[in-house]
Amino acid sequence: MKDIIIVGSGPAGHTAAIYSARAGLNTTLFEGWMAGGVAPGGQLTTTNEIENFPGFPEGMTGPELMVIIRKQSVKQGVEIFTETVESIDLSSRPFKIKTSSREMETAVLIVATGAIARRMGVPNEEKFWQKGISACAVCDGALPLFRNQPLVVIGGGDTAMEEAMHLSKFGSKIYVVHRRDELRASKAMQKRVLANDKIEILWNTVMLDVGGSDVLEYVLLKNIKTDKEFKQEVKGLFYAIGHTPNTAFLDGQLDLDDAGYILTNPGTTVTSIPGVYAAGDVQDKVYRQAITSAGTGCMASLEAAKYLEENPL
Repeated sequence: MKDIIIVGSGPAGHTAAIYSARAGLNTTLFEGWMAGGVAPGGQLTTTNEIENFPGFPEGMTGPELMVIIRKQSVKQGVEIFTETVESIDLSSRPFKIKTSSREMETAVLIVATGAIARRMGVPNEEKFWQKGISACAVCDGALPLFRNQPLVVIGGGDTAMEEAMHLSKFGSKIYVVHRRDELRASKAMQKRVLANDKIEILWNTVMLDVGGSDVLEYVLLKNIKTDKEFKQEVKGLFYAIGHTPNTAFLDGQLDLDDAGYILTNPGTTVTSIPGVYAAGDVQDKVYRQAITSAGTGCMASLEAAKYLEENPL
């Protein structure tokens, strides 16, 4: 029986664990094992360079940052299992947690399982992932690799337009690849993009593959109206085709939005079930930054501790 169990091992999960353990609560964290195809530590483990996390002026890699944060959890006495939670029973307190090798009960639960960026799955994608390919322009767009270089964004919604506008501050030319002849983005966003001289939209176009030597050098595109294939020389490729929140294991027990993100009360991490909290990208489809995830992890721990004090088992 635990005071608090945290599912997830990114900045949100570990920040929640650090705060909970420092508050003297019996805290366990399940960091998962290749859950959603990502190593313990979450999406940051797929990020080569981080320059915008406070406290590290020289920058560092995502894996390095998560090693440091995990060490801090361990130092505070957090019990960590490198296991993926397969199912949760939220029908009554204590909540029941099940992995392939153990079952536990907890008075309070914090879900911090994140969301996985959707990829295109083209043949050479993995070879150039984080070697020119990214799923976060805000995170990576300002890196030296992309400055004053031609870049490409895949997508046609508001997120794709926002990323293209952001990248136009750094890149020499931004190509937006969209498979249709009209954008899904709001009229206001379309107007901004179409008025930007550095952005060019490649209509009716799909990406077939990517290529280069050590880093990305081009994308192979195809116009679906003419069937013409062509190479576009670029140094950066940014996916803006959405994320998939890791909520399948909840089996519909928490209220989710249409995209599968956990719904929380505005300004809190409180979910639809008392005693269950959600932090990080699993409930945030707007900011999706390491620092905002850590912030909501702190919120979840403080809210969970208060609930536990007022509702002991």
